[in-house]
Amino acid sequence: MKYMRSVKLKFGSESVVLLPEKALWLPDCKALVIADVHWGKIDHFRKAGIPVPVKGNDKNIEILVRLINQHKPERLLFLGDLFHSVYNDEWETFGQVRKAFAQCSFELIVGNHDILSETQYNRARLTIHPKQLVLNKLLLTHEPLETTPEGFFNLAGHLHPGAHLIGTGKQSLTLPCFFVKADQCILPAFGSFTGLARVRPKTGEKIFVVADGKVHAVQAH
Repeated sequence: MKYMRSVKLKFGSESVVLLPEKALWLPDCKALVIADVHWGKIDHFRKAGIPVPVKGNDKNIEILVRLINQHKPERLLFLGDLFHSVYNDEWETFGQVRKAFAQCSFELIVGNHDILSETQYNRARLTIHPKQLVLNKLLLTHEPLETTPEGFFNLAGHLHPGAHLIGTGKQSLTLPCFFVKADQCILPAFGSFTGLARVRPKTGEKIFVVADGKVHAVQAH
């Protein structure tokens, strides 16, 4: 499989691929890692009377299905905030996706927005990890760890990182990014309606923005 639009890295001893779909592929583990889908957020806002377009729901599902079909993972690992709030119709749509890929293990590291009942998670055949998941020398959590245990590399979400870029004409924009530190990678939010939090890398830290269907290493401002 070629990754011309992606970036291949090493996190400790683990090979990883940063994907332009704002996901991370672990080829040795045959696992896809996704953070902060926030399924149900669009419907949550619409029920509150906020006129949010519904197409974002379809886009999230389309991209997820394409990723699974392309990589054929044995495990699909969600770094928290899979579902935004209480039950709504989007949960049933997610259940249909789950049934379509019964051969893949769907697993959730619980985030602060994951407040559905255990019954709903069981119906969707989700394996639940209340706080973290250890995968070889990778430590998967929802919120980034303040201190990563020695010998491990932390994969996390929660922050919805974005890189602020300035062009030659002084125009600027903020794009979703992977934020890579010495022993930690914070993934961009997978959901299309999540917002961005600007990150400010220090010396030795790196950002990889997602733009135009590719992952780019850039210098943020």
